[in-house]
Amino acid sequence: MYALAFGIGTKNRNDEWLEVYFPRPAFRPDQTLVDGITAATGYRGGNTDIELNTDQLRKLADTIDDERQQSIVAQLASSTRPVVLAMIESDEALQSTPETYLKLHLLSHRCVLPNEQNLEGIYPLLPNVAWTEQGAVDLNEIEELQLKARLEGRVLEVSAVDKFPKMTNYVIPSGTRIAHSARVRLGAYVGEGTTVMHEGFINFNAGALGPNMIEGRVSQGVTVSGGTDLGGSASTAGTLSGGGNIVISIGKDCLISANAGTGIPLGDRCTIEAGLYITPGTVVQIMDEDRNMLKLVKARELAGQSDLLFLRNSQNGTVECRTNRSAIELNSTLHSHN
Repeated sequence: MYALAFGIGTKNRNDEWLEVYFPRPAFRPDQTLVDGITAATGYRGGNTDIELNTDQLRKLADTIDDERQQSIVAQLASSTRPVVLAMIESDEALQSTPETYLKLHLLSHRCVLPNEQNLEGIYPLLPNVAWTEQGAVDLNEIEELQLKARLEGRVLEVSAVDKFPKMTNYVIPSGTRIAHSARVRLGAYVGEGTTVMHEGFINFNAGALGPNMIEGRVSQGVTVSGGTDLGGSASTAGTLSGGGNIVISIGKDCLISANAGTGIPLGDRCTIEAGLYITPGTVVQIMDEDRNMLKLVKARELAGQSDLLFLRNSQNGTVECRTNRSAIELNSTLHSHN
């Protein structure tokens, strides 16, 4: 069994799932837990969702012997909202909204790394909804709630209209600081010791492995290794933002300076100076230790290499690549979350 979880969610008036909250997903669960669930629900294998009634929840509480899951089931038995059991036997293309939410939870709970699981078919299974202080609302139903609130002298606060909710309404990873929670989507991987500043952004299926200082954009599919600083308004090209099918990864102890960015993977201890964006087709002059030009290459030929310093020659505007002699060390005080 790949993963399973008990969750509580929201449906619209057409009985369609809008979102699901899974408080304690079980990744690679013990077979005894699977056997207990099978005995109580009649689960027959495969990737499936089972909407649970009160009787089934009570039976599950008596059948399963996993204390963590038993506690969740006992609490969900009193729910007035829809309760669902998502079972993912194998990591295949997504089939339902609850299964999609479970896989996003697995990323934000640090059970898997970005790009380690199959998220094929994700967009049609995530409905575009209004995210309010009352939770997810179907867009066809939002006007009625807005009018009701006004008649009661209130304003219904709609914080976003999007397919993805903010991560912190579902998962708060330990040892992190997130200055503006709306800028980190559910499905982001935020590693221990990571700080995401107000303008930092981490998309779903992307992550800062920690510890990191994120003041720029970590796009979908991108991973940033520990000790790396992504400066203010810096950007990484994801598979949805110009990176195509290339998976961008940034190695350890790198510095992508303010307003800089990269469309190629970087190894460890690399630096890109402020304001310089490296694309795969950027023409780069390779310089020796005495700053003599050795050859011209396209930046894609340097992908994944370590100890590189990219900067623009202030006199002629050419992009140069030199040996990065000074490793970047993040200020440990900034990453103390105690």
